[in-house]
Amino acid sequence: MEKRRVVITGMGTVNPVGNSVSESWAAAKAGKCGIGPITRYDTSNMRVKLAGEVRGLDVDGLLGRRESKKMDRFTQLALIAAEECMADAGLNREAEDLDRCGVIFSSGIGGFETVGQAYRRGEERGYDAVSPFMIPMIISNMAAGRIAIQYGFRGMSSCVVTACAGGTNAVGDAFRHIRDGYAQVMLCGGAEAAVTPLAMGGFTAMKALCERTDPLRASIPFDAERSGFVMGEGAGALLLEELDHALERGAKIYAEVAGYGANCDAHHITAPAPGGTGGAACIAQALADAGIAPTAVEYINTHGTSTPLNDESETAAIRSVFGAHADKLMVSSTKSMTGHLLGAAGAVEAIFTALALKEGFVPPTIGYQVPDPACDLDIVPNEGRQADIKIALSNSLGFGGHNAAVVLKRWD
Repeated sequence: MEKRRVVITGMGTVNPVGNSVSESWAAAKAGKCGIGPITRYDTSNMRVKLAGEVRGLDVDGLLGRRESKKMDRFTQLALIAAEECMADAGLNREAEDLDRCGVIFSSGIGGFETVGQAYRRGEERGYDAVSPFMIPMIISNMAAGRIAIQYGFRGMSSCVVTACAGGTNAVGDAFRHIRDGYAQVMLCGGAEAAVTPLAMGGFTAMKALCERTDPLRASIPFDAERSGFVMGEGAGALLLEELDHALERGAKIYAEVAGYGANCDAHHITAPAPGGTGGAACIAQALADAGIAPTAVEYINTHGTSTPLNDESETAAIRSVFGAHADKLMVSSTKSMTGHLLGAAGAVEAIFTALALKEGFVPPTIGYQVPDPACDLDIVPNEGRQADIKIALSNSLGFGGHNAAVVLKRWD
């Protein structure tokens, strides 16, 4: 069966460095840190004081107060990112076969804020008194469902729940769905809103989060003094289209999605496989799927979480796949600026990767001060770099051993 080509024609995001694609990309190019003191709840009795919050967003104004109060924050962020994406793509739905338009939108945790609120209300008033909207607010697939309802997309609508790999899985699964002929258009991405006392407490208890109070020394991927990731919140949305469909309607094209890899370490619930073997196999799978030699890749937007195990194992995975070419790669982690957006991370990072290709600019890994011999790659430290790149990779690795990688090509 002939495989069809797939391109990105629309993008939208809200995240700790910006409430639109243009604002976020300008901040990423400038190396702006979106991490700061938590304002969404009182942290006085909690060890973690910092997060990457979405700030200055008029949710009620954008969605309407009546509707927004029926949604958890992760769904609100998803719908706002999706609206920017759809407006950016300029898709005329009246001219589309909506049975061939679908949604794949990830969330790693779903409506965690609503879970906490419902528990408190249940304890105070009895559990039969919780909101009738509680269940549809907390389930992780509701962002995908709400997006499909909003735009009338009657094709496949699904939610990938693969922890921190979910956003990349959503992009990759949507790519395959179009490439193999099941759809013409897919709106894909991820959303997360886990800056809540319960979620943060859980990640703190498992010693995953950084407990520093200096925002510039908190999310520091590949730095020898890294001590855990910084939680972020936000959403990223991308519209993927079959190439001929996009060209026929005169759509602008950001980049081509060329390949996708997805596998599992099958090793441990949180720790990566020793030597990054699972991540390496996933990268190799994505490159083979794209028909691209490792030496053709010029930039990788890494998972780069700022945890001791992740950054070392991801470096090992890259060296395993790319060999001597690893020394010529530019490798950066935009989580140094946004923090870790869990199920939304891969979607936002796919946006940054597409723009890096389109504009010929590689965003930096900020906050880098102390080199780590185990992370000996060109991480584009502290300042972004003009670079005429044609092929790039975006990696994501999730709890449970989930790995995902997408290959993007510059559109000429």
